Amino acid sequence: MDPYFYTEKPKYRPHDIEDASEFYDIIERSSLTHQLSDSRPYIYWTMEIYDKANGIKGGGGLGVLAADTRRVAEKLDVPFVVVTPFYRSESHQKITNLEQEEFSETVSPQDYGFEYIDDVSVSSRGFPDASLSIFKKALGSTQFVTISEPNFGQLYEGEGSGDHRLYQEVALGFGGYKALKLLGIKPAVIQLNETATIFAALARLDELCANGMNLYEAIVYVRKHTLYTNHTLLQAAEPEFHRSQFEKLVLPNLKSNAVRCWLMEQFRNDRLRPNLLAIELTEAKNGVSKLHARVANFRDRNNDKVKFHAITNGIDLETWVLPEIMQLYSESGIIDKFGLPTDNFHAKIDTLTASDLRAMHRAGRAALNRVLEHRKDQYNHPVQIPENALLFDFKRRFANYKRPYMPFTNPKALRQILVDYNAHYILAGKVHQGDTVMYQRLLEILQLVDADPILKERVHYIQDYDEELGRALAVGSNIAINVPEVGWEACGTSWEKDIANLKLLISTSDGGVADIKPIACLEVSGKNYDEEVRSLYLNIHKAARIMQNDSLLEKLTHRQLKAYLPIISGARMMKDYLHFLFPKR
Repeated sequence: MDPYFYTEKPKYRPHDIEDASEFYDIIERSSLTHQLSDSRPYIYWTMEIYDKANGIKGGGGLGVLAADTRRVAEKLDVPFVVVTPFYRSESHQKITNLEQEEFSETVSPQDYGFEYIDDVSVSSRGFPDASLSIFKKALGSTQFVTISEPNFGQLYEGEGSGDHRLYQEVALGFGGYKALKLLGIKPAVIQLNETATIFAALARLDELCANGMNLYEAIVYVRKHTLYTNHTLLQAAEPEFHRSQFEKLVLPNLKSNAVRCWLMEQFRNDRLRPNLLAIELTEAKNGVSKLHARVANFRDRNNDKVKFHAITNGIDLETWVLPEIMQLYSESGIIDKFGLPTDNFHAKIDTLTASDLRAMHRAGRAALNRVLEHRKDQYNHPVQIPENALLFDFKRRFANYKRPYMPFTNPKALRQILVDYNAHYILAGKVHQGDTVMYQRLLEILQLVDADPILKERVHYIQDYDEELGRALAVGSNIAINVPEVGWEACGTSWEKDIANLKLLISTSDGGVADIKPIACLEVSGKNYDEEVRSLYLNIHKAARIMQNDSLLEKLTHRQLKAYLPIISGARMMKDYLHFLFPKR
């Protein structure tokens, strides 16, 4: 783990918050002091969390969001418990002969300060009960409650609709619920971070019915105390399981015959998508951006379209933003002590000068180069980016819909840009295991770069993308490229980290960027892919010229920050969730 990212003492020191009641008062929810407590906290169930400082390395954006949500809760002193697996195997990437390879490292909860509590078990037909070790770790007002066992498998191991995936989900839901009971924790509310966590709600329903509550009364109770946060645009993209898989892995964990019968009634043609259970067992449902909530195509049992409330993802500013910039925001009166934009933040943003911006860029470049000293490019060499060089970056999961290959569509045009503006380009992101199409795409990009002397000198693919590298690039490059195919990105948060770090953003109008219409950055648009590519190159030229001009740099940076700071704020995200879950009476 990198000492800079995790242990360097920041110059920025946030104002102390005496207790959560201060935040509750600010957001007009003073009653939460009685509704949330250590014994009845906000419970956040997630199949992954990406918090390497605490030893848990998730699979990507969903896990990063989960980690940020907990960090924000801790800073605001909100009683908050994350229930998640602790995977004993951590995946990594390396490049050999320009091709991606994966390898794993073993990790242990005890190595990161987790306390062993006890074992619980989950059952399956025809097999001995699986024993799950429960570990916890307290961090201020928040804590991790994790389940773990040596053969649990890596996150997303196996087929999406395979037995191992269903076992992971059942173990987290039923095992995690037993863990809370073991610790004497009663949920005030449960947030299900994506469909894979639905078995937590099913476990709660089963306990209520097994203790004598009428099935339909129990369903109403679970619905009123459970939020389903969806990150998927299409219901058809969700996994689907066969009745026989549920009979083997789910039914043995149910005590109530009424719940067992109700569950089997949910199947159609012997198949069931767990998202239908999530729709049935939750009253509150949200998408993670305005666009996502509007276009997500999910239907309930009656084939009626499901309505999702929009709560756009935010970030923990202190984790992702350069300390010097956080200090500038605080001293300039742009953000308050909770991490929320101040009432007059627009006017305060206007006081940021080009000199301020360039000083922050220099500090960010130095921070990036400290990280790059111990990272490797596609040739297994460390990289250093000159302070006076312009730096573009693409940093996110190497998925087809995110289109990391777009800037390389016209190598001649890219080469000319890099030469004309004394620029470098950093590409970072892993191909998801088993995605053979994108394995090939990455290889083709690296081969193209390798065959061109100028691109080979100025285009750097940094291996083993993780939160350390993501943060370093967020603070240390000048211009971010975010070009998902419109309609495919639920939200994304990399672009938020870029804008918060005073970078210029080039983006399509997708995900959370599209919360603002028209989008408040340099927009890539077009009726087809070729038009979008031309638009991208025009915007790359435009961004490079803006970086050379103080007046233009101030104007675009101010515009981006004014539009998106309220969206970016993780405290705003927490406020929105608390407003949604605890309506004002």
